[in-house]
Amino acid sequence: MDNNNIPHLIEFPKIGKPELGFISVAEKANLPFVPKRIYWTYFTPEDVERGGHSHFDLHQILIAVSGKIEVTTELLDGQKETFILEKPNVGLFIPKMCWRTMKYTHNAVQMCIASNEYDENDYIRDYQIFLGAKL
Repeated sequence: MDNNNIPHLIEFPKIGKPELGFISVAEKANLPFVPKRIYWTYFTPEDVERGGHSHFDLHQILIAVSGKIEVTTELLDGQKETFILEKPNVGLFIPKMCWRTMKYTHNAVQMCIASNEYDENDYIRDYQIFLGAKL
């Protein structure tokens, strides 16, 4: 299975010095797709679980710009993994046909880099339909 079919962490360059601050860059050379949409979520209450869906065609990279995000992923073969995002220079690649749930600290800001523009028809929101899907 190639790396674009499984969830995995991507470390973006961390440029700078502690006394001056840092910058990280996501660009063509270090992204597995050309972004079509970028959005962010914030002020999510800690008792709320987000996600609970998959996509037929969309790939995403999730980054905790601040705070901490716990992301649990599941592939169609049943492989589950939990990732902790808490460094602003590390993103989680989530391929298409990967179920995900997210829990946030209240101060978490999650940036999402998406391979496609928003399309409600691309979502799989029913877990049983996801389990029955074939690639």
